[in-house]
Parts: sequence; C-alpha cells; structure tokens
Amino acid sequence: MKVMTIIGARPQFVKAAVVSRAFKERRPDVKEIIVHTGQHYDTNMSDVFFEELEIPRPDYNLGVGGGTHGQNTGRMIEKLEKLMIDERPNWVVVYGDTDSTLAGGVAASKLHIPVAHVEAGLRSFNRRMPEEINRILTDHVSDLLFAPTETSQKNLLKEGVPEGKIKLVGDVMYDAALYYKDRAKKPVFPHGFLIEDEDFVLCTIHRAENTDDLDKLESIYSGLEEYGRTIVLPLHPRTRSKILESEMVIPDNVWHINPVGYLGMVWLEANARLIVTDSGGIQKEAYFHGKNCVTLREETEWSELVESGWNTLVGTNPGLIAKALLEHQAPMSKPFYGDGDTALQIVNEVCR
Repeated sequence: MKVMTIIGARPQFVKAAVVSRAFKERRPDVKEIIVHTGQHYDTNMSDVFFEELEIPRPDYNLGVGGGTHGQNTGRMIEKLEKLMIDERPNWVVVYGDTDSTLAGGVAASKLHIPVAHVEAGLRSFNRRMPEEINRILTDHVSDLLFAPTETSQKNLLKEGVPEGKIKLVGDVMYDAALYYKDRAKKPVFPHGFLIEDEDFVLCTIHRAENTDDLDKLESIYSGLEEYGRTIVLPLHPRTRSKILESEMVIPDNVWHINPVGYLGMVWLEANARLIVTDSGGIQKEAYFHGKNCVTLREETEWSELVESGWNTLVGTNPGLIAKALLEHQAPMSKPFYGDGDTALQIVNEVCR
C-alpha cells in the first residue's frame, strides 16, 4: 500500500510527523511518500528542524511559492497531478487549510484517488479568509474526513457530508503536544531579557488582516501597552517589515525576539502566564498547556474554547485586549481534542 502525504507549511510538518510515526510503528508495510509543495519557505526548516522533531524529510519538494493564492494553487495542482500519475498512491492525505491542502485534494479527486483530510469540518464562517475556502472545498472532495471535535463533525453533517465518511478522532496537534512537551527547549533571549516561568505573556501576530492594516496593528500594540506587564513577542517577518515601514514606536513592556523553532515555541507556551495571538493553531496549543488565550480576531474555528471560557475573542480593540489580559481566569478543564491517540486512529482508518 502506498500513501502520499501533501504538506506545505511548517505546522503541517509537525502534524504529519505524528501520523508518519504511527505509520512507521504500526504499519511498516505502508510506503509513505511525503511531498512538500514549497508553499512556505521557512528558514527554521533547516537540518536541525527535522532532526529535533524527528520528522522524515520530504521525498519531493515542488518549489511552488511566492505567487498569489490562485497562481500557487494552480501550479501545485499541475505538479501534484503529474507526481500522482507517476507514483500511483492508494491514498492522498492532506492537512488543515492551506493552498497546498486544496491543491492536493483537487489533484487527487480528479484522478479518482481517495483523499483523507486531517482537521476536517473546521469553520470560522468568514469566507473572506482564504483558509475558510480551502477547508470547505477540500472537505467536499474528500473520502475520509477526520474531524477533531464534535463541533467540526456537526458542521460537516449540516453541509450534507455522508456520515460514513466522517470520523471523530481528536486532534493530531494534541498528540504532538504530548510527544514534544518533554523535548521543549528554552529559547536564547537577547542580553538583558530575564524571563522566569509564568512571569510573561506570550504574543504572536502574523495574520495579514492585522499586519497589513496599520490602524489595527497600532491598536493591538496599544492594548498590549495598556496591559503594562512583560510581553514576549517572537516577531514574524511580515510583522517586522510592517513595523519598520511605518516606524511604529514599540511599547517598553513588549519584548521583540527573533522567530523561534517549534520546540522553543512549545517552551514559551508551556511557561507563559497566558497567550495572546491571531494564530489558529496556537489557540489550541494554549489549551493543551492549560493556558488562557486572548485571540486578536473576531471569529475562530475553535468555538468550543470560547464557549468554555478558555479563549476570549477581542479583535483589535485596545481596551478589550488589556481587559482580557488583566481579568483572565482559568476555567475547569474539559478534554475537547481526544486522548492523544488521533494519529493511530487515522492510520487504522486509512489502512482499513
């Protein structure tokens, strides 16, 4: 049996690593072909990245990236189609909601190759987000839809996806959080940055809707300043360039550091007092580490975290940002994302 795994961004490598490990340990008879579309060029994806995370290197790198969503998706479909014809996999596995996800799903379905979508059924209900379009279309060309939560399962049923295609398996990122927690490494901080456990707030800002709108970006920093206490912010390249272009003045309590690798981010998440972010994945990772999250968006795919009190949506309103940071309270825990055996369930279903 041959399985082709399509990935295009660093978080997808982490997710795929968990499933690849399960294939290797439980089904050594399965040949997995890993294809990196090249969607996101990431300088952190060096030899160290693959070695530290025990991630298999891609068998193919298509080198597609740097264009518009339409250009990238079209080029990926063209190259993936040729590769699938050559390799003739029995299954194609795609992850999440990137252009690579959609391209893999479209190319495989046109060739009548079964598609398995990991993280199916997530909805923000904001179709201005490219990710929302990617995840909806991918779900509707997939043959196995691995839903991480009951909410995502219900979303798929409401959209008419046959019940037999949907498998409620939990979240592979919870598997990853459990596996890598003991391997986390404290990042190297600039001279003079003295960080103690739970003595700081971790912040990430990277979403284009926040970074490309100067008013929104300034509002976010205003809210962080109003909070007053130490905030550690690994600076995304897009955010850095916008700050430099605008000559924004950074508040004294916001400490910019260089981007960190995955294991460094795990350490920051596990040791922060709480987390403020516009990322989708970090909202969940905050919960995995028992941290409250303040989300710099108007909506989220992870609605159960908001409903349960673990996550607070504040948009870019400075007052709401500061209030949420100052008044956070950890609610009672509830396991939303499975028991840490999601990868094994995925492997069992694909190999059934």
